Amino acid sequence: MTPGERPVNLETLVVGPLQANCYLVGCPETREGFIIDPGGDASMILEAVERMELQARLILNTHGHVDHTAANAEVREATGAELYIHEADRAMIERPDAEWAALVGGAPACAPDATYAEGDVLQVGSLEVRVLHTPGHSAGSVCLSLGDLLFTGDTLFAGGIGRTDLPGGSMRELEGSLHRLLAEFASDTRIFPGHGPASTLSHEARTNPWLAGT
Repeated sequence: MTPGERPVNLETLVVGPLQANCYLVGCPETREGFIIDPGGDASMILEAVERMELQARLILNTHGHVDHTAANAEVREATGAELYIHEADRAMIERPDAEWAALVGGAPACAPDATYAEGDVLQVGSLEVRVLHTPGHSAGSVCLSLGDLLFTGDTLFAGGIGRTDLPGGSMRELEGSLHRLLAEFASDTRIFPGHGPASTLSHEARTNPWLAGT
């Protein structure tokens, strides 16, 4: 751990039929924390919250696709946490597409408590989460930076990148977002994507075929 970084409690859950990663992040000092992308299996998420003794203050959506948001309403009701999403993806959770919702067993409509934007900093206990607007996979995709941890949603995976053929997607914008991540963050930054295993930026820069030339 480098100077200025704080330890965190972190648990990864793989949820829903599309196997999305849901992250529970807590401040060891206060037990306050947040939940990233509750995409399904609300009971599993809530059991983990109880096991971690986590006081969930926020629910943070990296984007609005149903495999990352389907359990928003149930988890918010159970925890009292405030729900955040980028304004550009807000309509996806307020009016979920019926066909996509059916793929994950249902995604109840859920209005956010607030929206966040590029550069916003959210304080939870002693933890500070910085919001980066990284469009491409969707218009409102964000990455969430916490010390040397970077939660990349479906912007960047280990060995891959998010698809851009859905409404709001743009390969040009995604290329710009990927270039930004490589330019702004240290090579040893650990990435925690929306699907699949964790990695580091240095490993992805060397091995991810989609990052060649960025």
